[in-house]
Amino acid sequence: MKNRLSRILRPKTGRSLILPIDHGYFLGPTRRLEDPWKTVEPLLPYSDALMLTRGILRSSMSAEIDTPIVLRVSGGSSILSDDLSNETITTSIFEAVRCNASALSLSIFVGAAHEHQTLANLAKLVDNAEGYGIPVLAVTAVGKELEKRDARYLALCCRIAAEIGARFVKTYYCEGFSKVVEGCPVPVLIAGGPRMETELDALQTTYDALQEGAVGVIMGRNIWQNDHAVAMIRAVRSVVHEGATPREAHDLYGELKG
Repeated sequence: MKNRLSRILRPKTGRSLILPIDHGYFLGPTRRLEDPWKTVEPLLPYSDALMLTRGILRSSMSAEIDTPIVLRVSGGSSILSDDLSNETITTSIFEAVRCNASALSLSIFVGAAHEHQTLANLAKLVDNAEGYGIPVLAVTAVGKELEKRDARYLALCCRIAAEIGARFVKTYYCEGFSKVVEGCPVPVLIAGGPRMETELDALQTTYDALQEGAVGVIMGRNIWQNDHAVAMIRAVRSVVHEGATPREAHDLYGELKG
């Protein structure tokens, strides 16, 4: 367990930059992920872990990559559904072991119609994964209700996830984010979320979250939908692991993109 976690949360900094490409499990084809390997390959040297489904891992990734895998194992609804919370566990623990996963990720929808179902999914997954020494990442999903992303609600979600047994949690950055971290006894990482207006916005959000106690960022669209994705991931990485300020990281982005 500790070994797997240390591959994701780097021991030198205690932080992590995870690259998620699991969006297709409910969004279908996503811009710049039509050919996942073409997009991901140049970014892997700067990623601490790669978050994806077993289908994309098997169909699109090289078997030779040594980047730790955070395997998405929940799903069952699509963007066409009125309620995205109707999810189940879609991948068995045996499949996860076959895929050599370093961690498993699953969404919970606190306060949604299928709250109980998704929390029960998390409990079942933790029971199964702990027996194999695989940590579980709980994703505090809000579906289409983005207005739910306030500190009081997210603190509730993160604490419940930790109480059930998640080893680390993915949530959203918000005003008063330090209160979310203070109430959660396991490491918290922030979601990059939809594409922000500017690169500096993404870098500032990353920096602010780290200053308020996050241990890293799980950022996808703000990296791989950027026209200069390698420059962007290196800029984000400089904030996460090298202590760069948003302005310093933005200057680096400008230099690298040419």
